[in-house]
Amino acid sequence: MSRAASLPHVDEHSTDVEAGADDVWRALQDALDAAFSRGGAGAYARAVGCADTQASGPRPLATGSTIPGFHVTAAAPGRELLLEGSHRFSTYALGFRLDPLGPDRTRLRAETRAAFPGATGGLYRLLVIRTGGHVVGVRRLLGAVRRRAQAAHGLSWARTASPGRRRR
Repeated sequence: MSRAASLPHVDEHSTDVEAGADDVWRALQDALDAAFSRGGAGAYARAVGCADTQASGPRPLATGSTIPGFHVTAAAPGRELLLEGSHRFSTYALGFRLDPLGPDRTRLRAETRAAFPGATGGLYRLLVIRTGGHVVGVRRLLGAVRRRAQAAHGLSWARTASPGRRRR
């Protein structure tokens, strides 16, 4: 049984994607592997004492797969992906849920739950959560998934840009 439900809620972010749930699911898999396959992710996971420090297991991600900092505890293709992890300063979960909004539209939600025990955990929470670094990382990941899914669905970059962002 997953321990995620017993962890305190930290935050939730979402993005609406102009693509079906299957395209969003594949894009989520690719974006997670890309984000956590960089050398820095494994080095950081080792530095803070994560239980999972490298990618392993089946691809696409399935129960038992790992990426640095996380192991997959639930995977329902096109619906839900639950990642859990722990290190010296925190026990945490990152859950992704895909909510169909129509045949070619999906809402992707990312919910974070975490406990930060002791004084060092409190300091870590201050550094990661309260500074806004966590929010930036989650929003960047959701944006990457949205762009990948919409590109796979045949939408141009101009239609995938966030409001207020300039096209480069």
